[in-house]
Amino acid sequence: MKTSFNDQLDITRRDLMKGGMGAASLAAVSAGAAVPAAVTAASVAVTANAAQAQQHAASATVTQPATGIVMSPDYARTVAQMAYVWGWPMVNMINRRAAITQAPEPGHLNGVLPAAPRGQIAMLNDYIEPSETFVTCPNQDVVYGLGFFALDEEPVVIQVPDFGDRFWVYALYDARTDQFGHLGKPYGSKPGFYLLAGPRWSGLKPDGTTDVLRCPTSLANAIPRVFQDDTPEDRKAIQEVINQVVAYPLKDFDGEMKTIEWAKVPDIPGPASSGEETKWVVPDKFFDQFGEVLDTVDPLPGEEALYGQFRLLLDAASKDPELKKVLVATAVETEDKVIQPFFQWKHNGRPAGNGWNRSTNNAQFGVDYFNRTGTAKSNMFDNRPNETQYFYTDHDGAGGELSGSYAITFPAGQEPPVNGFWSLTLYNDKHLFHANDLKRYSLGTKNKNLKRNSDGSLTLYAGAKSPGGDKENNWLPAPDGKFSLYIRAYWGKEAILDGSWQPPAIEVAQ
Repeated sequence: MKTSFNDQLDITRRDLMKGGMGAASLAAVSAGAAVPAAVTAASVAVTANAAQAQQHAASATVTQPATGIVMSPDYARTVAQMAYVWGWPMVNMINRRAAITQAPEPGHLNGVLPAAPRGQIAMLNDYIEPSETFVTCPNQDVVYGLGFFALDEEPVVIQVPDFGDRFWVYALYDARTDQFGHLGKPYGSKPGFYLLAGPRWSGLKPDGTTDVLRCPTSLANAIPRVFQDDTPEDRKAIQEVINQVVAYPLKDFDGEMKTIEWAKVPDIPGPASSGEETKWVVPDKFFDQFGEVLDTVDPLPGEEALYGQFRLLLDAASKDPELKKVLVATAVETEDKVIQPFFQWKHNGRPAGNGWNRSTNNAQFGVDYFNRTGTAKSNMFDNRPNETQYFYTDHDGAGGELSGSYAITFPAGQEPPVNGFWSLTLYNDKHLFHANDLKRYSLGTKNKNLKRNSDGSLTLYAGAKSPGGDKENNWLPAPDGKFSLYIRAYWGKEAILDGSWQPPAIEVAQ
């Protein structure tokens, strides 16, 4: 008997709720050798090789955490809290993959979200619908795609058509939500076939492929973004090029550009939306899945000690049911006290002026756990800073929470300086679109009918009530309650990158 997508997704969710930690072997805790602060250019390689050799030698002698210990609840609680904050984005990723790859073929989940089996992607054929709840802070400036891969087992070929002058970027993410590879208009990428491979794939670059892009983890996903004007003409013009945005396992590569008419792929029935983002991390079951993260995501340099402590924690909890209860209670508490506050923009990134914050280290987080986890909670799947800079706020220029009617004025010549495009998006209190009769969720480069002031400045309006008259072209409808505002600057110029450009103050509309 065939199983529907809904049934498969229910089974996946039940499996996630049941968990299955299993005992994980202890990882060696290695000690990094100190490298002199100042070295000549000629000695860099020698010094690095010597440091690496010392590190390998030290790892054989450094004492590893002892198993079979009696761990006190307070010690376990301390380590578990760090484990939860550190591992939250990666557990988030494996649960998204488990759900989306249940799709029997590339299509649109509930008609609104691209979904595909593992090793493939699906594309939308227009802006994403406001009913989307897979991820917070979507935008309506680009046509999106989405797919998840297991790149050690199954390298993937992703096609790049000739986009001409149109802005595009393929954001390729590893299991940590860091981007790998450089594929897009900001990088001057050429049309062709690009092979995505994992860290342990040992094959050779296939004939006919343009380049091999290595992901540092086996789990990976791709989210292509292709800019589209908000006009019927561009919606029509973009179809031919996005129909060539296709990905498939290496075994299916034949050197010929494949096409899929994304406007005609099937709608895949899925679970009904609750009106907020799907809960991808379940605190009660986090530590049942955490072992998979440690087993499949290699430590970054310097993280070996963390891995050792985390594995020790799982080992001790697997032998002591009462200690396991401590881990679960810690996860629930940490979700409430540490993770949830990240949903407020004032706790994300760094101040950008006039009451706004801006993203920091987005999609290249490394060991910046604060911004990695904050982004995963509030607006997962950012682009790199050079690809996109994000500015966001829940407050007006006077410090009051956004709830009412506001004016945002960009002085003449002071709109976000970009090589690509920019936009201002309005979200409800769930960081999702507010459905409205105008079907308008963002304003910016894509709009051809914005009204400028006599001095050349541009005033945009945000609020539940229309500003009336010709100002309505510049209006973002808001809910009656709280909302937030979000500026995207794609392919920013130097003033965006160095922080010298500041978003305008948000003023109460008169």
